Amino acid sequence: MIGRFKYDNEIFFGEVRGDRVIVDRGLYSDTFMLPDLQLLPPAQPSKIICVGLNYRDHAQELGMPVPDEPVLFLKPPSAVIGSFGRIVYPLISSRVDYEGELAVVIGKRCKNIRASEAGSVIMGYTCFNDVTARDIQKKDGQWTRSKSFDTFAPVGPYIADPALEVSELSIKTRVNGELRQDSNTSNLIFDVPYLIEFISGVMTLERGDIISTGTPSGIGELSVGDEVEVEIENVGILKNTVVSQD
Repeated sequence: MIGRFKYDNEIFFGEVRGDRVIVDRGLYSDTFMLPDLQLLPPAQPSKIICVGLNYRDHAQELGMPVPDEPVLFLKPPSAVIGSFGRIVYPLISSRVDYEGELAVVIGKRCKNIRASEAGSVIMGYTCFNDVTARDIQKKDGQWTRSKSFDTFAPVGPYIADPALEVSELSIKTRVNGELRQDSNTSNLIFDVPYLIEFISGVMTLERGDIISTGTPSGIGELSVGDEVEVEIENVGILKNTVVSQD
């Protein structure tokens, strides 16, 4: 696992090994204890590309047909927070939902990548929560405002190995310890290589960009004070709390 950390005024990536973080300095390496470091979001994307309605069980839950091609929308980088960051409940919304998702972090600038070559541009995988102001989404009839509030893109805690096989991973979301989403990435309609081919055919992907692959069934409401966890097998657990807007 690779994490992004801050110590004093220095920001760096390091390999997480238990309660230690190893930082490669080239000719030598530094070792830090994990509790001594500030955990940051593991990527700094120029954009976050999200995929709507990409789980068969979620389509069934909504009574909607399986799409013929991926439905894309964007979140701004200003929405990003890391694990243990606080999701701010906007004053103008009365319904904020969680959506646990597997995310892909892009490792290098790329365009028009074939699915068969997708592995060459993946930095790794992480957990994502596509937080959504559901009432605003329904009111607007499109998704930009409802998905784009500051803090509405929790991601982390770390980046898992790009060689990880992600076609059959357990994905769960809990709110205050209660299981709310319980599915598997085998239910994805469009898999990761296909998504990279499709999206890179539309837009240039930059190093650090995030593709969030969609949410399974079981989406639901968050309240101020809730702790929400997105857990993906062999990837990690993303934890965040919900607070009121000041």
